[in-house]
This record gives sequence, C-alpha cells and structure tokens, in this order.
Amino acid sequence: MKYTIQIVGVGGQGVLLASNVLGTAAMNAGHRVMMSEVHGMAQRGGSVLSTVRFGDEVYSPLEAEGGADLILGFEPAETVRSLHLGNGSSSIVMNLDPVLPSMVAAGFDEYPDVGSLVEAVRSVNPNVVTLDATKLAIEAGKAVAANAVMIGAVAAMKDIPLTRDQLRDALIASVPEKFRDLNLKAFDLGFMAIQN
Repeated sequence: MKYTIQIVGVGGQGVLLASNVLGTAAMNAGHRVMMSEVHGMAQRGGSVLSTVRFGDEVYSPLEAEGGADLILGFEPAETVRSLHLGNGSSSIVMNLDPVLPSMVAAGFDEYPDVGSLVEAVRSVNPNVVTLDATKLAIEAGKAVAANAVMIGAVAAMKDIPLTRDQLRDALIASVPEKFRDLNLKAFDLGFMAIQN
C-alpha cells in the first residue's frame, strides 16, 4: 500500500503545518513516511507545494506527475494549477477562499471567478469536494485555523487510510496548547462540512 497527498496553497496558509500533521498521523499509524516541500517565495504569498507519501512501498519523497491519491487545495487558483499532480481518480479537497496576489489586491489585475475555477477542476476530475475553510475557521474562532479545517476535511474523506482520531491526535500534538481548542473546533467543522 502507498498513498500520496499533494498539498498546495500559498505562503501563510499553513500548508507546511498541515503536511506535518498528516505525516505525523501516518507515522503514528505505523506507516513509512516521506515528505518534501517547495516554498520558494512563500513568505511573499508565492506558491507552496508539500508532498506527503506513506505506506509500505514508499521509497522517495517525490511522486510522479499524475500520481497523487489526494490533492488538498488550500487556494482555488493553486488547486487548478496543480491538477496535473493527480489523475481522473484522485480525490480533491478544494478551499473556496482565494488569497489575492499583490497585483490583484492593487487593482492591476483580476482574480478569476471562483465558480469558474471549481468548474475547471470538475471538468478534469469529478471527485472534488469544496468548502470555505476560512469561513469555517472564523466560525471556530480565528481565520488562521483554516488549515485545521482542511485537515478535518481530509479526515472525512472515504478513501484515506488514516482515521479521524489519528489525524485529530496528530493535530493536537502539533499546535501550542493555548490554540488546541480553536484547532479542534476548526477540525470538527471541516470534518462535518465534508461528511454532510
């Protein structure tokens, strides 16, 4: 068995924390785990890609193009840009809240319509579920907990070989104690958003 998760987003969204939580959960479940990350201009809102691979037959932290079992898209445009990492049977969890690039925020460019981005994903892969992770994180207490919402969403996916408790425990172990209640509430909201 081997399983690959490609996590995509932009700097500041908590992609690297999410990959750490997923990798820790897989390791605690007894799997062999390998991870890699690319975050060149992440501090300036640039693209971030993290790969988490686990299972008995994992010998490299990198996955061939088209080999992802799950694409976890923290940002809509980055999710579309990363579709080549998966294939027609990959699962996709897509956050609907965009992070506007500086040129868009300054009024020099336009961000694509989020609905059209979702349709672009669905035209390539029907196995996409969407949620507004930032809105759910705000409901939990703070927008910065959107990554915990996304991890909760992963826990609700049917084909992932990790349990809800394994992911929840890894999240608890990865965040400072003063933020545990916030992150657990966000995790549960993400789980329920996908399960419902």
